[in-house]
Amino acid sequence: MQETRFINNSELYMNNTHHARIAVLIPCYNEEVTIGKVVSDFRRALPDASVYVYDNNSSDKTAEIARDAGAIVRHEPRQGKGNVCRQMFRDIDADCYLMVDGDDTYPAEQAIEICAPILQNKADMVVGDRLSNGTYAKENKRAFHGFGNNLVRFMIKLIYGYTFHDVMTGYRAFSKPFVKTFPVLSTGFQIETELSIHAVDRRWRIVDVPIIYRDRPEGSKSKLNTIEDGIKVILMIGALFKNYRPLACFGLFSAIFLVFGLGCGVPVVIEYARTGLVPRLPTALLAVGFIFLSGLSLATGLILDTVAKNERKQWELAVYNIMERDSSNKN
Repeated sequence: MQETRFINNSELYMNNTHHARIAVLIPCYNEEVTIGKVVSDFRRALPDASVYVYDNNSSDKTAEIARDAGAIVRHEPRQGKGNVCRQMFRDIDADCYLMVDGDDTYPAEQAIEICAPILQNKADMVVGDRLSNGTYAKENKRAFHGFGNNLVRFMIKLIYGYTFHDVMTGYRAFSKPFVKTFPVLSTGFQIETELSIHAVDRRWRIVDVPIIYRDRPEGSKSKLNTIEDGIKVILMIGALFKNYRPLACFGLFSAIFLVFGLGCGVPVVIEYARTGLVPRLPTALLAVGFIFLSGLSLATGLILDTVAKNERKQWELAVYNIMERDSSNKN
């Protein structure tokens, strides 16, 4: 999959959004300090868009302030950003989905630039890149967040061979086929990582757009737990690696078991060839066990790879059906 850099202008955007339906999706939990400004800014930037705020059990006045600012407010009782995104994607029908956090760290004035590649059919996921222009490093005051982002980028590059400029950004736009065929597995802040890996694995068209990031205003607190959520993100990467690339995953385990098996077994075989005796029987049994696990892992990987390929075929057909149905409705 080839990454594309896209830059648009307002006139080109307007020409491609005359009949387009844009939905601004804002998942929120206790964001009363910022949500009013965020809703107002995006309504001003995208006057024809529908702005949805999904309140996730806030204990403050987030929902009330969002409604007063002109947003369509809905409630999601299952805690976690992943759960909110899952419900938003199910509920809302649009041509372009613009997802943004409610913490006023992302520029509404760049909403046109983020949406344009989707509406011009040049991308299926647009990523608001905070890192390339250095604004995130300058504005971010939370320790280890930058390190965690770079670690996740490295792991995705290592496993999938694709380099994201910014994996953990909450400012993204999606096409309708992407949203309606995306199986949300995560429950919390792993959702950005899951979106990124899904886009790479399914070979969706990805565009990075550099954005001007600003830190949270005074009185607004991040809900992200650096250590706890960081561990969940790493576990999510491992789980998706197993689900999307089972042969590579179990092949890796097979190779590790094989190395241990040979390491234990080769000295025993050499000793037997020299003396005709097996003085280290436990070591020989351990070697046999490792070799058995190696073969079992490889067989598991081959079986699950067949299952994954069949699932991918079904997913591709689902994408075609959605695109064909959407095209028929427009005509």
